Amino acid sequence: MPSQLCFFVSIVFSFIAWGIVIARYVWPELRNRQRAEALRPLFVLHSFRFVGLAFLVPGVVSSDLPSAFAHSAAYGDIIAATLALLSLLSPPHGVGVATAWIFNLWGSIDLLNAFYQANHAGLLAGQLGATYFIPTLVVPLLLITHGLAFRILLQPQNESLKSRHSAVS
Repeated sequence: MPSQLCFFVSIVFSFIAWGIVIARYVWPELRNRQRAEALRPLFVLHSFRFVGLAFLVPGVVSSDLPSAFAHSAAYGDIIAATLALLSLLSPPHGVGVATAWIFNLWGSIDLLNAFYQANHAGLLAGQLGATYFIPTLVVPLLLITHGLAFRILLQPQNESLKSRHSAVS
């Protein structure tokens, strides 16, 4: 199987597998929480996006990795990681909600831009070197969790089921 086909098949399978994990195990745990509590694990996950800086490390990636892609992906990820940490540390209302929206919009656009930049630069899977697993394993999870964060942010803020049960007890 050609390497580019392996690359795209890996991305598709990753979206499917992560979609199942999120739908069966993550969403059921988060859906009854209040917004701040439901978003917190997603912010923690995205705080690891500093790993994208690996696109700038010679020897980790091929020397012919397109620099436009590498710089855009690396710096976009470190900004997203910083915004995730700020969101994690922000209050659960007002500024904190605005920070969560900014993070989620930036992070989503950054990942979609990375796909665009890779395609525009004619990126070949082998140029990614050891970072091959970022777009094939990590990026699908990040995109799915951005979608989940949008769903949480758009939900009306009511008491969670758990807090209603606690108040009755």
